[in-house]
Amino acid sequence: MSGHSKWHNIQKTKGAADAKRSAAFTKIAREIIVAVKEGGSGDPNNNSRLATVIAKAKAVNMPNDNIKRTIDKALGAGNTDSYEAVTYEGYGPGGVAVIVEALTDNRQRTAPEVRHAFDKCNGNLGAIGCVSWSFDKKGVIVIDNEEGELDEETVMMDALDAGAADFEADGPALEITCDPDAFNDVVKVLEEKGYSFVNAEVEMVPQNYITLSGEGDVKNMQKLIDMLEDSDDVQNVWHNWDND
Repeated sequence: MSGHSKWHNIQKTKGAADAKRSAAFTKIAREIIVAVKEGGSGDPNNNSRLATVIAKAKAVNMPNDNIKRTIDKALGAGNTDSYEAVTYEGYGPGGVAVIVEALTDNRQRTAPEVRHAFDKCNGNLGAIGCVSWSFDKKGVIVIDNEEGELDEETVMMDALDAGAADFEADGPALEITCDPDAFNDVVKVLEEKGYSFVNAEVEMVPQNYITLSGEGDVKNMQKLIDMLEDSDDVQNVWHNWDND
């Protein structure tokens, strides 16, 4: 079976150093606050969006105490944090499609910052919808099998029984994809079976990939990703660059 085999190209935060991990925690905390406020509940059993963010938090080893503190903060009467979800789309070097998802309390700060990154790296910020048509929203769950302790067929059957749509063994990574609406249920069932994840979130998965051959384009594309991910407001950077 074939699935989304390029998960490691999409999010550089997986397996990141401590500094990157700390930044990832901060961004996920922002997502938790938004999920609690918009869902009206701090209980993931009654707030599907919060359940989705918690799965993502656990996959990057965010401590449970941090998760609980952030939920309690969001529920606090004195909390005035207010973030707006904004999406930007454009093209990187060589026509690479890029989607930038942000949570911001100031569009006038975020939009110029994102535009500057595209301009500086030989890219172009476009209109909403200019590239998103070439991506599919999917739940993506990755299980590390580097030690070879897991039987691939068993994992596949467990995933499919849980409601997953697809499974692929991509080297040491066992990758499960599902419909976004089924994501929380699939995660819950697999957790109950004792599986742990190195990636678990709803992603924008490219329908096809672009390989960059020019050294300048490769450097600019990597710089664009770095600049965007270094922004405090940017939550996710999705792209179809095949940088294997």
